[in-house]
Amino acid sequence: MIKDLEQTLKAHHIKPTAMRLLVLEYLMGREAAVSLTDLYQDFEKSDRTTIYRTLKAFEDNGLVHSIDDGTGVRKYALCEEGCKCEIERDLHLHFHCRVCGQTKCLTSYKIPEVELPPKYVPEEANLVVKGVCDNCSN
Repeated sequence: MIKDLEQTLKAHHIKPTAMRLLVLEYLMGREAAVSLTDLYQDFEKSDRTTIYRTLKAFEDNGLVHSIDDGTGVRKYALCEEGCKCEIERDLHLHFHCRVCGQTKCLTSYKIPEVELPPKYVPEEANLVVKGVCDNCSN
């Protein structure tokens, strides 16, 4: 298991450290996106700055993407295999449940390409649908 985690980090040009391995394992075990606060609470003996820098390194190297779900707290989720976080082909829908508060990636639902006026250069796009998730609607 540790070797697989190390390989994943190395494939994204991220030096494997103990904290990075722990955070990657944590993210792999989650169905929903997590916030810095979520991680900090679950890694209470860790430094908040170290966790933030780990997430930043993951995001900068295409291992995770961040989500602005409208709650005022940025969430992070693992990118799917082969994702380059390119606006033209990798962006997908996110769903924020107003009952349980979880934000989930719906990777099979892609955001359609949006045509912008000339000389507008897109850098980021995000589509969040809010409502009640399948778990909470039962």
